[in-house]
Amino acid sequence: MPEFVTILAVNAGVILALFVIAWAICVAMRDVTPVDSLWGLGMGVVAISTFLQTGGGTQRRIVLTAICVAWALRLGSYMLWRWRDHGPDRRYVRMFEKAKAEHGWGYGHAAFRLVFAVQMPLLWLTCLPVQLGQVADEPAQLGVVGIAGAVLAVCGLLFESLADWQLVRFKKNPENAGKVMDQGLWRYTRHPNYFGDACVWVGLWLVAAETTLGLFSVIGPAYLIYTLTRWSGMPTVEGRMRRRKPDYEDYARRTSAFIPWPPKPRDQA
Repeated sequence: MPEFVTILAVNAGVILALFVIAWAICVAMRDVTPVDSLWGLGMGVVAISTFLQTGGGTQRRIVLTAICVAWALRLGSYMLWRWRDHGPDRRYVRMFEKAKAEHGWGYGHAAFRLVFAVQMPLLWLTCLPVQLGQVADEPAQLGVVGIAGAVLAVCGLLFESLADWQLVRFKKNPENAGKVMDQGLWRYTRHPNYFGDACVWVGLWLVAAETTLGLFSVIGPAYLIYTLTRWSGMPTVEGRMRRRKPDYEDYARRTSAFIPWPPKPRDQA
């Protein structure tokens, strides 16, 4: 069996173990919101698992693992803080209420089928760059494309970190209650956190793409960008914001949806 197949299989087993343990804990708490932090932290674990299985030590492996773990710790810790600060995610509450009403599913069954069983394979798929990019480590040293990818990933990490910090500060100010966040990075894109996320994983793919196997891991960032822009990211957030905040429509007309761009003047929006 090819080495990369074995490594991918081991990582799939690691993800399964993490999610089964998390599922049991969340069912006991009757709250699956912490799974959002596992999405990030799990990718860091996969990067480390791959690093250890391949023997580590080379520049490409160190860069891929270090950036992924930094991203995972930032996202995972932020999502855990948000859960502790905001409480259960209403999306999950409504999801389980609907599952019970329509199908009669218990909490544990609904949690595993609708949340954990869905996210497990998608996590494995999304982090393919830090898996395949480490397995086929020739050339071991980063070239121009790899260096550019590392820079893009670090910039994306800083960009989304700053965006989340700005949003938290905005929401903590009582004077901003009911207002639309249109300051800082949010002035140039309606979703700077998602844009930064995309930059991180496109950057990691560029680092991996200097190897033959790593080149084929493009499916990971491609899926992530699709999810952020077309599925559970932007569409969900924008729908909720339009229902809750009347001023959001005006903000959306003058502000780029994803890629940062100078906003339109209010009289031209």
